[in-house]
Amino acid sequence: MSYVSDLSQSNEYLSFRSSIPLRKIVVDSDSSKAWRIFDSGPKSVRCPLICLPPVSGTADIFFRQVMGLASRGVRVIAAEPPPYWNMKEWVDGFKRLIDYLELDKVHIFGASLGGFIAQKFAEVTKNCPRVASLVLCNTFTDTSVFEYNDSSALFWLLPSLVLKRMLMGNFTTDKLDKRIAESIDFIVERLESLNQAELASRLTLNCTPCYVQPHQLNNMPVTIVDVWDESALSSRVREDLYKSYPQAKLAHLKSGGNFPYLSRSDEVNLHLLIHLRQFDGTELSSSYLSLLKMPTQSSSQSEEGSVSFFNQKDKFVKIS
Repeated sequence: MSYVSDLSQSNEYLSFRSSIPLRKIVVDSDSSKAWRIFDSGPKSVRCPLICLPPVSGTADIFFRQVMGLASRGVRVIAAEPPPYWNMKEWVDGFKRLIDYLELDKVHIFGASLGGFIAQKFAEVTKNCPRVASLVLCNTFTDTSVFEYNDSSALFWLLPSLVLKRMLMGNFTTDKLDKRIAESIDFIVERLESLNQAELASRLTLNCTPCYVQPHQLNNMPVTIVDVWDESALSSRVREDLYKSYPQAKLAHLKSGGNFPYLSRSDEVNLHLLIHLRQFDGTELSSSYLSLLKMPTQSSSQSEEGSVSFFNQKDKFVKIS
């Protein structure tokens, strides 16, 4: 019997699934390999925001970004890749997807592994840029921080049950607020839907020795979104990310866990809009509307959330 989460039964999620179709797009010679995407917002926009999931996520974990930002005129594409076993395969496949969708450039919102691969894609395509900007959420610049680094070449041999247990070891719903607990339950449900090849290939990418060369991306607009409560990444990994992008803007959430785009979607969506509005009126705009007329932060925040947004050059102020 499959696991069913409260979030997947919510009116919000059911409305998303009933209004935005899941598209399967084959861009590889292997017809069994299909990208799964949810594409919302004006199709005339040629530089949309693309959301890339973590190891355990599917495209629909970004349903609150797809629905919330599309209401502001932003074209949002939540994309889930087929199994790719090395970085070159992934980069080539993503490039073909962008070409298939007839997109000029893209803004990428990447979570965990999605954020790491977004950085590598921007780095590899720097001579013929396809990435307009990056928003990095709870992510990293070097895969050596993961404990399975030495055994990544063996993941393809392991059954899906073992792979799922490896990932579920990072999840706990004890002593967490309701929204964070619901986000974990939803991710666990999504994880159950992934097959062995999907899980093994993602874990292989996540743990095969590889690192980003951030100096190649010095001129790219970057926003770093992370949480100040417990998450799977250590404070050292977060600090390394900050140091890699000294020009980046930091968007801190007081709480949110590993999946703030689910548990603190209002705050995350606000920061995405703030990030995207710098491209208003240019060919890199992700919306046909002006994003400059923003709601005030206080009106967009829930009572439980606490957000700060500042440039790293400014004085660091701790939020209580």
